[in-house]
Amino acid sequence: MPANEALREFLRARRARLTPEQVGIPDGNGRRRVAGLRREEVAQIVAVSVDYYTRLEQGRVTPSHDILRRVGQALRLSDDECAHLVTLAHGPHEETVDSGDEPRPELRWVLDAIRTPAFILGRCLAIVGTNEAARRLLVDFDARPARERNHARWVFLDPLARERYVDWDLVARDNVASLRRQAGRFPDDERLAELVEELTAASPEFAAWWPEHDVVQHRRGSKRYRHPVVGDITVSYEAFPVSGTDDQILYVYGTEPGSPSEAALERLLR
Repeated sequence: MPANEALREFLRARRARLTPEQVGIPDGNGRRRVAGLRREEVAQIVAVSVDYYTRLEQGRVTPSHDILRRVGQALRLSDDECAHLVTLAHGPHEETVDSGDEPRPELRWVLDAIRTPAFILGRCLAIVGTNEAARRLLVDFDARPARERNHARWVFLDPLARERYVDWDLVARDNVASLRRQAGRFPDDERLAELVEELTAASPEFAAWWPEHDVVQHRRGSKRYRHPVVGDITVSYEAFPVSGTDDQILYVYGTEPGSPSEAALERLLR
């Protein structure tokens, strides 16, 4: 998808989720042909002409960082969405190289040395590597064909994922938002485009959520799992960018000391 088209769709989606009342603009008689804010209303808040904002949204101007900051404030964008907006408007900061779907040997050693569940996600949410604990908690991705070693494909196309994730809908939406962020960073990635096309055709949920243009970059959080052997486990996770790559993230799980989740994980890893 051309960068200007991606920018137009992203800003339209962000305008559509706001009402005039939310940004302090009187709604008049309340009759609106489209949902959300109009372009002229965003232009008014950003303090630019309607013509300029229209050309900005169409990708026909290169806005300054200050204007993009003001657009982000006007549309109530999150930090991740603001970063995505800058990427769409100005392009990636530098040329990116696909780091591949295999961890370097030293990273594999580190991964195997971690006792708690840990895994590496790469571009397209490919499963680059897992340790033994992650394979026990989730699924043995290493035993699957290379094409199926993908977290988004697993979440949307494998019924097991719906059983394993207590909050499947939240996890699935996060996968969509992560892929949308990658689409902004790697607009010419054919493999990513093919994955989006496949999931759009195969999953009604993905097809409904992808046009919403949600964007997220997870750095920390929690997840709830329902394991068939040890029951429910709640984990906290931290995400660490892998040095020497621009698209690999190491996720490490932990459980609260003394909690039922810690005991369940201990039983699982025996």
